[in-house]
Amino acid sequence: MIETVVRLDEPPVVANVGVGVHGPAGHTDVFRLPDLWQLHLYRYDADLAIDGTPHTIRPGKVSLVPPATTVRYRYRGRSEHLYAHLRLPATGEPRTVPVMQDAGPELPTLSALMLQAVAAWPSTPVRAEAEIWAALWRIAHLTPPAPQDPRDGPHPALTAAISYIESRLADPLTVPEVARAARISHNHLTRLFRAATGETVVAYIRQRRLDRARHLLRESTLSIPAIAATVGIPDLQAFNKACRRELGASPRAVRGAQGPP
Repeated sequence: MIETVVRLDEPPVVANVGVGVHGPAGHTDVFRLPDLWQLHLYRYDADLAIDGTPHTIRPGKVSLVPPATTVRYRYRGRSEHLYAHLRLPATGEPRTVPVMQDAGPELPTLSALMLQAVAAWPSTPVRAEAEIWAALWRIAHLTPPAPQDPRDGPHPALTAAISYIESRLADPLTVPEVARAARISHNHLTRLFRAATGETVVAYIRQRRLDRARHLLRESTLSIPAIAATVGIPDLQAFNKACRRELGASPRAVRGAQGPP
C-alpha cells in the first residue's frame, strides 16, 4: 500500500474542483500536476498506476495523490469522477494516509461534500474549500490507524458510535443498539471504548449526559425538568440522584454555582 503524509490543521487552497470525464478521447492518459494534490472520487472501473505502482479503480474508490506524481490511467470507456486540485498546508500534525482507499460507508457523505464543493466553486470558492477540507478529514480516517500510532485519530467504528450517542442522548440507549449503529459487535465496541476512554460504554453515556446537563444548568434558562428530559433522564428523582453522584450537587445547586465547571 502506497502512503502519503498530509497536514490538515489548516484548510486547503483549492485551485479547481469539478466533475471530470475521461475516455472519449482515448483509453490512456499519462500526466502529473507539478504543484498540486489530486483528490479523486471515482465512479468507474479502470486501471491506474501511481509512480509505476498499479491500482485497480472501481466505483467508490478515492485517491489522494501528492504533487509531482506521475499517474497513468487506462480507461474502459467513458469514465466520470469528482475531483479537486489543491494545495495542502506545509505545517501541522502529519497524518499518514493511503494514496488509494475504498470510501466504504463514507461514500455517500464524501460524494455529497464534493458535489457541494462543485456547486459552490463558481460563486463561493471559500465554501468549496470548506467542503473539501471536511472531505479530507474523513478521507484521512477511512483506514484505521496502526495501534502504535494513536495520534492519527480514533477507530472509525468508535467515531460512528460516539456520533450516534451524541445525537441520541435524549433517548433510551443500549450498548447493543450503539454497536449495531457502529456495525461492530458488542464486545468489539466495549474494547474500543475501554482503549479510547478507559470507561465502559454505559459509563461514557452517563458522563456525556451529565456533562450536557451541567452545561444547560449553568448556561441556559431551560427548566430543570426540560433539561432532565433533554439528557435522557426524565425522572426528576433519578436526575437529582445522578447530578449528586456525578456532579457533586443537586441540579439547583449546580445551576447556582459560580465560575467554570
